[in-house]
Amino acid sequence: MSIYTGDVVTGGEPAVRDLGGGLTLTKVSVGPMDNNAYLLRHGTEQLLIDAANDAGTLLELIGPDGLRTVVTTHQHRDHWTALEEVVLMTGATSLAHADDASAIPEVSGTLRDGDVVEIGPHALEVIHVVGHTPGSIILAYREPDGGRAHLFTGDSLFPGGVGNTRGNKENFASLIGDVETKVFGRFPDDTWFYPGHGKDSTLGAERPHLGEWRERGW
Repeated sequence: MSIYTGDVVTGGEPAVRDLGGGLTLTKVSVGPMDNNAYLLRHGTEQLLIDAANDAGTLLELIGPDGLRTVVTTHQHRDHWTALEEVVLMTGATSLAHADDASAIPEVSGTLRDGDVVEIGPHALEVIHVVGHTPGSIILAYREPDGGRAHLFTGDSLFPGGVGNTRGNKENFASLIGDVETKVFGRFPDDTWFYPGHGKDSTLGAERPHLGEWRERGW
């Protein structure tokens, strides 16, 4: 397996990473907005985070073993364009936070803060961060035996700042507050995070800039 960098481009090769305990991550970029989709696999069990676009690419990635679950990180359409087709073709359970679920097609179950989504023997914790949308979530996975934490942050956290709140000061205050408390306040610097678009980063690389982000106000 090649060294994982997290750098992917639409139409290019996916990036693959071993997350420990038999869990493998495949990251692929799909669609005109360079959306990231993440496929987690343990044995023959698979979980997809954001069926964002290009159902053909995602279904090819999923392959013959099928898909148990797809989780949508938030209600914005670019993160669920391929959801209906993926669910139709795989029969996967479709999950989203209760506060965004009504705006997402094909949701068969809802999530709340502190819930757990399982794949094989592993669990991903649901972290509700309000601001980019009312029901935006981050999924947190910890490697076995006290290993590194991994966060799938949707559009709530990127390298260089929190997600867009479109000039709404209340939404920005909520999002930066939740990210500071529920993410940076809980997880160490070596935590790797995977956003809904573009490159990955670590909390350690971003932590020194939290004050700048809050002052900037978007």
